[in-house]
Amino acid sequence: MHIEILVEDSSGRKLLQVLLPQLLGPQGAPHTWRLHDYKGIGRVPKGLVTKADPAKRILLDQLPRLLRGYGKTPGIDAVVVVVVVVLDADKRDCAVFLAELKAAADACHPLPTTLFRLAIEEIEAWYLGDQDALLAAYPRAKRNLLEKYEQDSACDTWELLADAVHSGGSAAIKKAGWPLPGQVKHEWAERIGPLMDPERNLSPSFGKLRDGLRRLLSDAA
Repeated sequence: MHIEILVEDSSGRKLLQVLLPQLLGPQGAPHTWRLHDYKGIGRVPKGLVTKADPAKRILLDQLPRLLRGYGKTPGIDAVVVVVVVVLDADKRDCAVFLAELKAAADACHPLPTTLFRLAIEEIEAWYLGDQDALLAAYPRAKRNLLEKYEQDSACDTWELLADAVHSGGSAAIKKAGWPLPGQVKHEWAERIGPLMDPERNLSPSFGKLRDGLRRLLSDAA
């Protein structure tokens, strides 16, 4: 089986690069995968007709075109191609958002096997789900803030993590402006990601990604 994984930004890609070998096993043994990062989430286009410029690389704007393309791509040497789409839920109603995504996918013909997974509220919830890794990477983190965090709650997740580990907190990052927010999120992926253990992660949304990927492998066995 070959898995194409689409993620909405480059920091998410960096984190998954670290975690996928733990979730899927060594690359090519017997499965392969590729990660594709985009420059934002966007929205599923009305009528599922993609009109946005592909060069802008906004994930949901391009989703119907991407899924149709994967559906028309024959497996190489009879290898099945599966698509996994990883997105932040942000402030959306998760059930409504997933229903929208699945409806868009079901309207694509032919449709490859497709798995949607949401980070709730944001992918930073997955770092907060493994506080052993987080504290190993940032021993001086503000534990009082971490202790107040309710896992996978809608609480401005990246700001909470920034307030716990970054000098000056989220306010300093926002005041500095771009590109500092992106740089900080890449730093978290680089420092926390390699220390994370998928088996102990307390984030329910991370658990759904982990278990969904493993079901794909089990079904392909």
